[in-house]
Amino acid sequence: MTALQQPARADGPLRPPVRVPFPVVDEVARHCLQEEEPETVHIEVHLPGRLDAERLRGAFAEALRRHPRILMREAPGRWYRRRYEWELTAEPDVEVVGFAAPGRDALRDARTRALTQAPPLSLSPPIRLEVVDGAGAGPVEGSEASDAVGVRLRAADGGPEPRTAPGTVLFLTINHTALDGPACLRVLATAAELYGGRDNSPAAPPVRAASEAPPPPEDTPSNWSHPARVAAGSPEPSPGNGMLVTELPLPHRPKGSPYTVNDQLMVTTALTIAHWNREHGARPRPLRITMPVDDRPRDASMPIGNGTRLVEVPFSPEELAAHDPADMPALLHRTATRTRALKSLPRPQLGHGASLLTAPWAPVAVRAALTRGLRRAAAPWTSTTLLSNIGRIPYPLDFGEDAGRAHAVWFSAPARMPRGLTVTTASTAGRLHLALRWSRALLSHGDGAHLRDLFEHYLHTTEVTP
Repeated sequence: MTALQQPARADGPLRPPVRVPFPVVDEVARHCLQEEEPETVHIEVHLPGRLDAERLRGAFAEALRRHPRILMREAPGRWYRRRYEWELTAEPDVEVVGFAAPGRDALRDARTRALTQAPPLSLSPPIRLEVVDGAGAGPVEGSEASDAVGVRLRAADGGPEPRTAPGTVLFLTINHTALDGPACLRVLATAAELYGGRDNSPAAPPVRAASEAPPPPEDTPSNWSHPARVAAGSPEPSPGNGMLVTELPLPHRPKGSPYTVNDQLMVTTALTIAHWNREHGARPRPLRITMPVDDRPRDASMPIGNGTRLVEVPFSPEELAAHDPADMPALLHRTATRTRALKSLPRPQLGHGASLLTAPWAPVAVRAALTRGLRRAAAPWTSTTLLSNIGRIPYPLDFGEDAGRAHAVWFSAPARMPRGLTVTTASTAGRLHLALRWSRALLSHGDGAHLRDLFEHYLHTTEVTP
């Protein structure tokens, strides 16, 4: 029974639900929805043991109540309204937790649903938690029956790929118009603590050496130049996104290095795309890689919603052309300077232009049409790709003695055109979990597998000594 369906109390009728105007990020996403490429964020959590269905449902429902901002739906309104609004509810409108039918392809099918079926905005909350029992670590190389999704696991020493005992996989699918991955991971950590009775507080963030504010990066391509696009591979006739996830060793980084693992991943992504484009005969152009920056706390006070701001890290064609391994330390240092400078600059989440577009100067229907038109016109200036590095998963995600602690966590971000490719990384238990997600109008599953191999190669080349 939802908050709106509850009967009136003896002391009078219930107050109408609280309404909250859409923030800038939510409104822009709402303007640009497309059925053929749903804006979903997928989180995939692998546990070694099994979960009890009713205990999990109860724990997740209570976690939603403890983070009430997630209990929201889009409020209905007339076409001439000036704002979209979220309507906060006391209870979920639907059962959020579901259990997939067991079967050989259950894991593959759950991944496909995470890409193709967005939880509706009209029902609270706009998320879905699907449980796949007996899935273990998922299929290994060669068992990718779907051309949309697949997984490969690598042993740390480069030996045979590991196979884990069957366990449980949790799929959290999020409508990105309303929420982002880190916020929903916070809710899942609360559910894990309620389910297992173990502390799931976030680990302390890594201590960074204090440094002065970095100078603005020099000799970088102008933001007014058209950045490189990811060259088309073998587009597929069906619309939507494809995805491939893989597990890799964390790249080695000498102690005291002036760059971070995030900088290594940024350089790896740039070199991977530059190599791919050379192979496909694309004319060299500057690369710009969008990087989300999240400054929110990870404890229970974390604001729930879309809380990251976006910055763009530039690379010139010269520093990526036929890269010499001897140049890697300098490239890593330059990248670290750029990322530190960009993170330190105050900036609205989507820039100043988005704030103007979402001001209530006209009905939402008018501003939606304008936003979609401007998005199409600005496509040539859209960044090359997006690298979202979640970093070390801050929560144990420990569901207790029977289910155990998460040993792998994957995220993936939407990959609509004109970018057509997103790279998302996270680390758990000393391993790097990489998800490549692409628009099928640009790439095929075979293209994704080749990009994965290139990424693995260039990640290894960033392991340099001073």
